[in-house]
Amino acid sequence: MSYPRFFISKEDVISDRVVFTGDSASHIGFSLRMKAGEKVVACDGRGREYLCVLDEFDRERVTARIIDVCASESESPYLPVIVQACPKGDKADTVVMKSVELGASKIVFFVSSRCVVRYSEKDLEKKKVRWERIALEAAKQSGRGRVPEIAVLPDTDSAARYVANAETYLCYENESGRTLKDALSGKRPDKEKEIAFVIGPEGGFSDEEAQRFVDFGAVSVSLGKRILRTETASSFVLSCFSYENEL
Repeated sequence: MSYPRFFISKEDVISDRVVFTGDSASHIGFSLRMKAGEKVVACDGRGREYLCVLDEFDRERVTARIIDVCASESESPYLPVIVQACPKGDKADTVVMKSVELGASKIVFFVSSRCVVRYSEKDLEKKKVRWERIALEAAKQSGRGRVPEIAVLPDTDSAARYVANAETYLCYENESGRTLKDALSGKRPDKEKEIAFVIGPEGGFSDEEAQRFVDFGAVSVSLGKRILRTETASSFVLSCFSYENEL
């Protein structure tokens, strides 16, 4: 049976009780109009879930009794990361939502030379707050045991340096040899290492940018014969990765 899910911090677990405050308490008591005796699931964001029975309500918090604790079964054993050049409009919202649903452990946005929009660092920080909220809601909806981290980087060089220690695949429209299928088939990723998929903006990467990622260890791969929108590519690569390594 499926129960409403909420994310908590470790400080919210006190002995055999979970204390919900803020938006979670409001959602339980007012939006869902739940009553004492009903059950919810509290996720600690680290892969652990608490099945709880609600028992005390007041204006600012809800307390529940823990009746079972288990590891989340919805998390990938691997660490797929989307490294996405910032798209225009609300496309980034779609990237976050769908990447969370499809199992990304982290989403990293950066500004490349051909990005249609030019965000300042201040703008990116504001966007980050919005994307974190979208990630939280998507994690609840999809039954995740963790809320993926959102990170923002100012430029391509920062993104290339970030993925230097990951197993990295550059999804490059000018790659005519190796496909993503070639790269993933028959190979089990390291569970302790991030698997980064680098995706360009609407205008694609310049040759210099693509080479920068390769210089830092990325493997250039094609996503097939069709040209995907930038907001579609992240869902495509995560679906391929899940099919190859999880299903």
